[in-house]
Amino acid sequence: MSVSIFLKLVEIKAKTASVMPFLLGLCFSAYYYHSINWGVSAVFFIATFMFNMVVDMLDNYNDYYHADSQSYQQKTNIIGRENINPKLVRNLIISLTAVSAILGLWLVYTAGLAVLWLGIFCFLIGYLYSSGPHPISSLPLGELASGFTMGFMIALISVYLNAYQVFTWNWLSVGQVFLLALADELWISNLMLANNICDAQEDEDNHRKTIVHFIGKKAALTAFSIKNVLAFAVIILLPFLKLAPATVWLTVLIVPFVYKQNKLLLAKQVKTETFICAVKTLLIGSLTYVVTYMIGFLFK
Repeated sequence: MSVSIFLKLVEIKAKTASVMPFLLGLCFSAYYYHSINWGVSAVFFIATFMFNMVVDMLDNYNDYYHADSQSYQQKTNIIGRENINPKLVRNLIISLTAVSAILGLWLVYTAGLAVLWLGIFCFLIGYLYSSGPHPISSLPLGELASGFTMGFMIALISVYLNAYQVFTWNWLSVGQVFLLALADELWISNLMLANNICDAQEDEDNHRKTIVHFIGKKAALTAFSIKNVLAFAVIILLPFLKLAPATVWLTVLIVPFVYKQNKLLLAKQVKTETFICAVKTLLIGSLTYVVTYMIGFLFK
């Protein structure tokens, strides 16, 4: 398997969904708790990135074996399309999961049992996302699960690992991180929503009942637009709550860019042409959010 094929197999373009919440959590810990644990953060980043690759490989692997459409299996799914040996994919999944789990256990040893319970939750969602008799990805819960787990849980673990010496587990502390990560949660959930909108007919052919099956394309596109607006609204709110520096308001400078991507998806829902609009929105939106946040606490 070539490097380019491997990167497509693990859907490297979507890795913003795990990297940015991690960085956001690190920034918040530095800004709010005045604490960063670089070594622990590095190990967590590696473990998270590897498991994110596992989830996407497992998704492609399960889709390949469970597809009802032979055309999808051989021409659309990357394993069939690129003639990848399924056993190789399976072995990669097992190997990367093992390494990620070992790194996770070291984090538990270093920072406490809270990491274990949070990690178990993320591992379960990661595997149930595409495995079992009723995978989350084929249910109307996919957007909620992906946004919550990757947008919020990764940020929460990142905050905790960087400030576990002073972090207090209560509803206020968790709620603050939830608001901090909400913009990323919305953009990450929109990534899956855009995917389901573009794959609506294909999902019907393979008997997947995503949220688009229940509410239809028109309502799904409306929800996509609303979530983009809400992402900016919550970012604007954060400095008033003392959860972010005022520099995050500079994120509104990318509103025209996000509006353009949103408009392109509304006009045409073709996977090979406009799904990239959601990817670009997540990348530029979350990156700008992190950079403007970082500028605020570095130069305050």
